Amino acid sequence: MERIVSPSSPLSLAPPLPIDEVLPLILRRLSETTRLILEAPPGAGKTTRVPLALLGSPWLNGRILMLEPRRIAARAAARQMARLLREEAGRTIGYRTALDSRESAESRILVVTEGVLTRMLQADPSLEGVGCLIFDEFHERSLHADLGLALSLDCQESLRTDLRLLVMSATLDGDALSGLLNGCPRIQAEGKRYPVAVRYLPPASGRQREDQVVPAVIEALREEEGGLLVFLPGAAEIRRAASRLEAFLSSGAAGPELAGVVVRPLYGELPSSVQDAAVAPAAAGERKVVLATSIAETSLTIDGVRIVIDAGLSRRQSFAPALGMSRLVTEPVSRASADQRCGRAGRMEAGLCLRLWAQSAPLLARSRPEILDSDLASLCLELAVWGFPAVEGSAEALRWLDPPPPAALAQAGELLRLLGALDASGHAVSRGRAMAEFPLHPRLAHMVLEGKAMGRGLLACALAALFSERDPVRASLAQGEADDFFGLHGSADVSLRLSALLEGEQEHGMQAGTRDLMRRLRERMRRIAFKAGIDPRRNRQDPEEAGPLLALAWPERVAMRRGPGSYLMANGCGAKLSPGDPLGAQPFLAVALASGASGAPGGADARIHLAAPLCLEDMEGLFAERIRKEKRLVWDAARQAVSARELRRLDALILEERPWSDPPAEDVRALLLEALAREGIQQLPWSLDLLELRRRVAFARSLPWEKTAEAEPGGWPDLSDAALAASLPVWLGPFLEGIDRVSRISTLMLAEALSALLPWPLARNIETLAPSHMAVPSGFSYRLDYSDASYPAGPVLAVKLQELFGLEKTPALCEGRVPVLLHLLSPAGRPVQITCDLSGFWQNGYAAVRAELRGRYPKHPWPEDPLRATATRRTKKHLS
Repeated sequence: MERIVSPSSPLSLAPPLPIDEVLPLILRRLSETTRLILEAPPGAGKTTRVPLALLGSPWLNGRILMLEPRRIAARAAARQMARLLREEAGRTIGYRTALDSRESAESRILVVTEGVLTRMLQADPSLEGVGCLIFDEFHERSLHADLGLALSLDCQESLRTDLRLLVMSATLDGDALSGLLNGCPRIQAEGKRYPVAVRYLPPASGRQREDQVVPAVIEALREEEGGLLVFLPGAAEIRRAASRLEAFLSSGAAGPELAGVVVRPLYGELPSSVQDAAVAPAAAGERKVVLATSIAETSLTIDGVRIVIDAGLSRRQSFAPALGMSRLVTEPVSRASADQRCGRAGRMEAGLCLRLWAQSAPLLARSRPEILDSDLASLCLELAVWGFPAVEGSAEALRWLDPPPPAALAQAGELLRLLGALDASGHAVSRGRAMAEFPLHPRLAHMVLEGKAMGRGLLACALAALFSERDPVRASLAQGEADDFFGLHGSADVSLRLSALLEGEQEHGMQAGTRDLMRRLRERMRRIAFKAGIDPRRNRQDPEEAGPLLALAWPERVAMRRGPGSYLMANGCGAKLSPGDPLGAQPFLAVALASGASGAPGGADARIHLAAPLCLEDMEGLFAERIRKEKRLVWDAARQAVSARELRRLDALILEERPWSDPPAEDVRALLLEALAREGIQQLPWSLDLLELRRRVAFARSLPWEKTAEAEPGGWPDLSDAALAASLPVWLGPFLEGIDRVSRISTLMLAEALSALLPWPLARNIETLAPSHMAVPSGFSYRLDYSDASYPAGPVLAVKLQELFGLEKTPALCEGRVPVLLHLLSPAGRPVQITCDLSGFWQNGYAAVRAELRGRYPKHPWPEDPLRATATRRTKKHLS
């Protein structure tokens, strides 16, 4: 195997790694081309060996920058390379993160993370003094890596054709990446992997995978040798599992065979010292169980691990552009991630991987890139500063493996305009460029700059630090601090958090992790203040003044109380506090952190995690340009009336409301008519006579010999519900002068409106074609029911049987062409026969009906020959 260093170099004594076999080819390819893809599995050694191998390249006219997606991996990689050179990090090998750096003028390899590369590119787009850019673990597809590669390609093509770009990955789609890089060469390296036995242990029905973790760890500790690496989705699950494991190990149930087992958590929010302890080799006599998130999938080498237990879950942020909020999503890992995790068990010897899911469970091939599901405000601002304004299609001018989603990019542009970072055309203004200088989300950078101008600079820096790290209150509660050091019991109020941060309260009551977090927050606060040119001694720092600053950072989330603990935010979304939170009595809040919304205004409420009180005067001062006065007419469904109001509003929040005394009569009438059309004209005060008139007209329309409105002008109008609802402004509108509610519409108005639809000839003819009543032989008249009348069926005449004695044939309308449908009733008014053939009834049915009715109603006459009897509705007594 060809070595890359001279025998006198300390590297010549380093143990060989699989990547060594392809290092000569990497060197040769980079001497011939400026772009290269290296695919090598975890454990091949690419992170530490490749940068060192490139140091002696004749084309290297500057330092090497290597982008790592995680802070812990950046530190570990720099320290390992420094150890290979028998140096401390900060000399030949340096690193720089947002919170920590070790570098010097002699540093020739600089490992950077987060937005550091972006900041360097923005400060010097030609990257003078840099000869090679390495993107390590690019398969993780972090947002910063995608943006950094896009800007680096633009830099290389426009300003630095000699700049080398090396993209290193373990499980990426190399074909797609090669296409992005214009078909550049690809080198594939083999890894040194020992065999790993894979077993599947799905949880029992009704149980969660997390419930399976601790029993699986205990069983593996008893039956297998070596250290354990356990993958869990997030910090909360790690803390719970650690607590259960430590409780078991300290109990008598553990037994002497598990003496010396130590539990080490590993996730991004932990102090660097705790992270380093998880990665470091176990001490003599110890056996290590590392409980980690996906942070341990790649880049890090954890000595002594022979067993991997994988819960098969990962957690990521999913951003909803419509809400401007992110939520945490727990989902199954991809096949690529599962394979990466499994491979950690075979780095040093044959291993075992226990997967806590069914072998048949479907998995995606690869995880979704962050750029598809993230808040793109920072990316959008960086693009605008780079020269690509926040307008549709602008980002397409850069090269992306997956282009940023247009909806999320558009939402980010709107937010940046709201914060004053962009002008109307989407270009970065001076405020936006100043915001981009901070290693902060644009919201927080805007808050710091505005806070400085308001004389609250240090308070703004403290808030920026607080929202750049994990909430110390929840950290305190999660670590089981019995006295709840902050005294908030999980409240969303930021004030006491700020008091602890700004005033340096005694920390003896805190657990070590919370204490370390508070110290990191103070250090970050000092760094931000230094960057902003803020002198802590000359700035007000009253934690009670946090509300206006938070409102500057999250202007669309200022909220108004609508009930105990329930709020409406300016973006139209509901939000609520935890039950009993003292903030729930505040009339206004500046909401900074909220999650769990349904994804659309009007949906499920978001949960407020961090907020501060706000007063109306603050809102009016901060958002004077956004507060609008408007006069509004709306339909009040409960009152069935038009509501006329004068408002002052901030987006969805109505700050002030009062009656509007003189709304335009035409607009009131139009809104009333729209509501009637929408909710149905059945709610109008129709009398029985008016309803029957409409039915009679409908019957007249059905007569084939009658003219209809569709046939020629002057025919019968359509008075159905649908037709009247569709033409409300025409027939009812003229009669609603001064009317603003349904209850003020009278039956008389409806009668006049319908009469206007029936001119005199039709009004006269309706009485002939479809009379409202019909006389019967008894001398009385009864209403005809036209509900189901439509030619050839006639209306219903309900009449007592005795009142038709002597009538031979069925009564008919329209000169005898349309017989009525007779409902023959008993003396008590109950139907005994329905017929449209009275003559047939007398002949064939009457005898049976007579026999039955004589027994029930003996006081009434029941002649054998009804055609010769006198029609009556009286009893025999009254006839004598």
